[in-house]
Amino acid sequence: MRRLFGSVRARATLGATLVVAVALVAAGAAVLLSLRSNLIGEAGTQAERSARAVASELAAGTPYDKLSGLDGDDGPVQVLDEHRRLVAASEDLQRISGTDTGRVKPQPAAKPSGDDDDDDAEDVGEALEPGEISGETVFSNGSATIDGEAQDYRFAAVEVETHDRGQLTVYAGSPLAAEHGAVRTALTVMLIGFPLLLGVVAGVTWLVTRRALRPVEGIRREMAAITRSEDLARRVPEPDTHDEIARLASTTNETLAALETSVERQRRFVADASHELRSPIASLRTQLEVAAAHPELLDLDGAVEDTVRLQRLAADLLLLARLDAGERRGDTKVDLAGLAREAAEGRPGVTVDAEPVEVSGSRGQLGRVLANLLDNAERHARSAVTVSVRRAGDRAVVGVADDGDGVPEGDRERIFERFVRLDDARSRDDGGAGLGLAIARDVAVRHGGTLTAGRGPAGGALFELRLPLA
Repeated sequence: MRRLFGSVRARATLGATLVVAVALVAAGAAVLLSLRSNLIGEAGTQAERSARAVASELAAGTPYDKLSGLDGDDGPVQVLDEHRRLVAASEDLQRISGTDTGRVKPQPAAKPSGDDDDDDAEDVGEALEPGEISGETVFSNGSATIDGEAQDYRFAAVEVETHDRGQLTVYAGSPLAAEHGAVRTALTVMLIGFPLLLGVVAGVTWLVTRRALRPVEGIRREMAAITRSEDLARRVPEPDTHDEIARLASTTNETLAALETSVERQRRFVADASHELRSPIASLRTQLEVAAAHPELLDLDGAVEDTVRLQRLAADLLLLARLDAGERRGDTKVDLAGLAREAAEGRPGVTVDAEPVEVSGSRGQLGRVLANLLDNAERHARSAVTVSVRRAGDRAVVGVADDGDGVPEGDRERIFERFVRLDDARSRDDGGAGLGLAIARDVAVRHGGTLTAGRGPAGGALFELRLPLA
């Protein structure tokens, strides 16, 4: 049961069914109340009509035994005098309730006393002229038995002032059998029809929900298959419906593509790092083995150079790993002019032309960017490297230019990829592993900036770092 209602389709079906059930119960109750009210109103109208017909005869002086409404065909009728005594009643009336008296046989009229007249005068609700019928009608519900047949009735009471018999009250009843029958029929129809309708609603909701969620199940199965196979090149099916499920599938495929790119990039990184580390480690091991066998042949300078190169490569790899892990950039203010002068200090042939400009970020990471750009420029420059720092709108621009051969236009984006070295710079003796520019661009992007390569004033390469001002 728990697994069943853990399904979106089951919950949607149950929710829709409950909502429709509540709506049907509310609507059914409203219909029954309205039907009952209307039928009771019709019965009251019929009872009032009968009571006023008898009252009209009384106002005209018709004797009690000549009243046409006492035959009992239209319902029970009672006539009460001003002392609430029954003076006339329907034929064959055996029992009655809901009126001012339960008597069914007329009583002989008693001569009123003076005190009685005073008391009864207080009971009169409306002063009427002889022969006048009251415009007010009082309704009540009750029951009566006529000739052995018991029924529920709607009674109407009408007062009439006669010329010789004083004020009389006429009670006439109209049967409620039609109301009871109609309400019972409507209730029976509802008790039978509502469950059938709820079953139809549940079935339709189940089928529609299954059809709507079928693409989701396809996405789930494909994702499960991708997880089992670890094949990130696969994609989930995208339904041609242009709805939320189609957008979910599209987003899932975009996520898979990004994940595939990330995993592939990580695999290449591991493979390239292993390859780059193998060379200095093998060279250093060879030198140490030769030195162990022939101490006089030890190339100490070469061993130190390989060790330093290995140390730099390890540092670059660790920094890239920290950047990929989302290392925070920091929010300290950094003076790029001062940072550029520090990075250029002690480097022959490097000149700095800088104006004070401040940015927010990590001083260490930005210093690493400048150091990497200067290292790259020195490796390719013939004689001079120029560093400039300036403002350009809301950006700080750092330019590093050399007078070398420059970067071919088709390679100006490729050189920022990891472990990429152009054909004329593949010699590891120059100390480059193809990570400096990749690190520089990653840091620039994480600081909200850009790093691009172009052609410098002297014909060599020009690298421009643009960062938002502090």
